Amino acid sequence: MKILVIGDVIGKPGRQALQELLPGLRQELKLDMVVANAENLAGGIGVTPDTARELIQAGVDVLTSGNHIWAHKDIIPEIDTLPLVRPLNYPPGVPGRGYIIERNVMIVNLMGRVFIGNFDCPFRAMDTLLASFEPLPKIIIVDFHAEATAEKIALGRYLDGRVSAVLGTHTHVGTIDHQIFPGGTAFVSDIGMTGPAHSIIGDEIDAVLKRVLTMMPGRLSAAKGPVEFTAMMLDIDEASGKATSIERIKKDVR
Repeated sequence: MKILVIGDVIGKPGRQALQELLPGLRQELKLDMVVANAENLAGGIGVTPDTARELIQAGVDVLTSGNHIWAHKDIIPEIDTLPLVRPLNYPPGVPGRGYIIERNVMIVNLMGRVFIGNFDCPFRAMDTLLASFEPLPKIIIVDFHAEATAEKIALGRYLDGRVSAVLGTHTHVGTIDHQIFPGGTAFVSDIGMTGPAHSIIGDEIDAVLKRVLTMMPGRLSAAKGPVEFTAMMLDIDEASGKATSIERIKKDVR
């Protein structure tokens, strides 16, 4: 099974680049499923129902998220009507769901704790989820939305052989460590972003520098100009659920 997982999509520039490229990629790569991280869709922070639907209409099957999932309150009443998952390791009683099963594939969203905030343990949350299914879907994709590289690698090693892929998001900077662990789990510390290339992780350069130099709060917005589209292409054996290949897909959109 061929699954494309797209890194954090940043604002309108990222949405437009995805809309331009994805239909062709679905045909060219003969994709069975597309997953995209949607947590920066709306103006560079958070997701709204309308921006989520833009990606779904463009050909994305499942949307994952992260620490900005609640930035726009209008997502809350509609979160269960969309193929959108929030981090599994939020405390009980939070709206939405932490996983979804689509076409016999389980897609899970987890949040890291190092340098991000106080959440339930992602390692134990995943243990609980895996133990609650009998039988488990063969193919399980985990979007680990986390800051620290070591925490991402630790989760990948912890889940090796139990899930098909652990793919990092959140830093918006793609890493070069994509690989398949001994147990058959595909891994990368961070997929990278689909957003403005001439930016600071997708945001306007001047606005970010002003905040850094003055320490004054200020609204950041998605930068303009050329866009980089970044994703991971997975090939997964449907019988075993083990990854057979992981490849970075990177394209520039002018």
